[in-house]
Amino acid sequence: MSQEVQNNTVVTFNYTLKDKETGEIIDSSQFHGEPLTILAGKGEIIPGLEKQMMGMKTGESKTIEVPASEAYGEKDESLIQKAPREYFQGVELQKGMPLQAQTPEGQIINMVVVDFDENEVTVDMNHPLAGKDLVFDIEIVNVREATPEEILHGHAHR
Repeated sequence: MSQEVQNNTVVTFNYTLKDKETGEIIDSSQFHGEPLTILAGKGEIIPGLEKQMMGMKTGESKTIEVPASEAYGEKDESLIQKAPREYFQGVELQKGMPLQAQTPEGQIINMVVVDFDENEVTVDMNHPLAGKDLVFDIEIVNVREATPEEILHGHAHR
């Protein structure tokens, strides 16, 4: 009997992720050379994708549309901020350039340069996919019961 995707199953699947608006391929398991393996129900992947995979079986393929609200959220305008140019000493700035900053607590913040002039730099700290509706083409490679240890640790073991 074929196991189906449900909470506390280990799911291995191939995927191709596209921007719904442009059709551009953003990511694919083929880029990584192997399928993705997750412990279902533990929030390892975006909620909209996980929810729509439930009930699928090994060998099944499906195209899943995930609205921005169930993916990386809507774009938060408060995360687009201006900072003094001197914070970016020694950086050759370009629009669209990804940067990282570190908070005093040591948390890494990813951002993208939106605009800049000689006095200030505008950065966007939203996730790059925030505000985008996504489309996943997925194929379930394998589904199995998670072991008690995997459930305790909250992720799949190889």
